[in-house]
Amino acid sequence: MRAALITLASCGLLAASAGGTLASTAYVTDFASNSVTPIDLATNTPGAEIKVGSAPRGIAITPDGKTADVANQFSDSVTPIDVATNTPGTEIKVGSAVWVAITPDGKTAYVANGFSNSVTPIDVATNTPGTEIRVGMDPVGIAITPDGKTAYVANGFSNSVTPIDVATNTPGTEITGLAGPVGVAITPDGKTAYVTDAFGKAVTPIDVATNTPATEIKVGETPVGVAITPAATPVPTSKHDCNKGGWKNFDGMFKNQGQCVKFVETGR
Repeated sequence: MRAALITLASCGLLAASAGGTLASTAYVTDFASNSVTPIDLATNTPGAEIKVGSAPRGIAITPDGKTADVANQFSDSVTPIDVATNTPGTEIKVGSAVWVAITPDGKTAYVANGFSNSVTPIDVATNTPGTEIRVGMDPVGIAITPDGKTAYVANGFSNSVTPIDVATNTPGTEITGLAGPVGVAITPDGKTAYVTDAFGKAVTPIDVATNTPATEIKVGETPVGVAITPAATPVPTSKHDCNKGGWKNFDGMFKNQGQCVKFVETGR
């Protein structure tokens, strides 16, 4: 099972950097080439390969869009890439790096170290690794709640998920009963984590408030990746929604109450 899980998630991963309000560049890890390829999303044109460590797998971009952190499994390292210049920085030594996730405030990158059975926090400002956090066997996928309080780690060989308290870097009690968990994604409201069970032909939802797994959802053979659509932007449906400062609740759509009312009346 251990080798199988590594094969399942060894393909290149993709992350996108944001320029303004739209993503402008996608970064793809090239596992067998020991490189990352940037793609201009306006033209779908690949740029020059960026050489990183051996067997790059997971990749994540900081919320400010300035750095792409690449997990190099066989180098036991993370390579930070300067997005402005596509220049790789000095490798950061961790464990057997597989996946990486960055806190919403951009301060800490968490790296799942597959063979090391651990997660390493990295200070993004200094690229300094912290003390390894012990989790289950073969941690693969990792995701962080939108409030930045908890990281959820899928332990493929332990058939479990470990929640980590981000404030203290303390692992909580393993959430068990899964079957070869690999991917993790968390809903925009932060209430539920969805975990793929590669050997269970299923996805397991986990209640974030209680860390309780719910009834699994049957899917196709060998589910690995999982992603969740962003929350729909709310819009006012009545003039009442615009009153008493209510116009401020619509994701910056309106500068004042009058604009909000106009939208209700005309749809624009």
